[in-house]
Amino acid sequence: GKNNLVPSFEPKDGDELNERIHFLPWERSPFDHQARNQDFCNVMLDSWPYNGHTVAQDALYGGVPIITRSDGDDMSSRVTTSANIVLGLDFLNAYEGLKQYENIAIELGNNPSKYNEIRRKLIDTALQRNPMHPYWDAPRYVKNLESGLIQAWEGFLAGKEPDVIEVVESEETARGTYDDVLISTPSDRKTHDEL
Repeated sequence: GKNNLVPSFEPKDGDELNERIHFLPWERSPFDHQARNQDFCNVMLDSWPYNGHTVAQDALYGGVPIITRSDGDDMSSRVTTSANIVLGLDFLNAYEGLKQYENIAIELGNNPSKYNEIRRKLIDTALQRNPMHPYWDAPRYVKNLESGLIQAWEGFLAGKEPDVIEVVESEETARGTYDDVLISTPSDRKTHDEL
């Protein structure tokens, strides 16, 4: 693959673009893959009006802060806004539009100590254990999703009209996920039968 792709990136304007293209060996764990890539990108400027979704989550897990416009009305334009809020990075959200978005990017680019503080905070959320940070706590998310689905199913069986479902975390779920739970229920099983 690499030998076929590199010629298509030959610079036409004298820029040494090929020096900025990195082909990395395959990594089984997506989390380990992202952790090793954090130094390839300093900051991500989120797209608008359709925010990054999966790519944005990969960037955040890799320790790459995302500056996003938060002035859209649709869910698709506020995905990263929500992520930044839960991660404690609300100041990277440009609620007032393009000019604020540009100003945040310029400030981050001109202030290395602020950038390093933000990046360290973001990386710390991904590394947090016992309990995991709520944003990265997939088992906790699954418990809450299951609770909502059970409410929907029970409402359906009772013949109720579709309605708003409010998921209130149990005390146990709100406690978060600890390493002992992750060790006792590994997610890398080989077959569906082992689940």
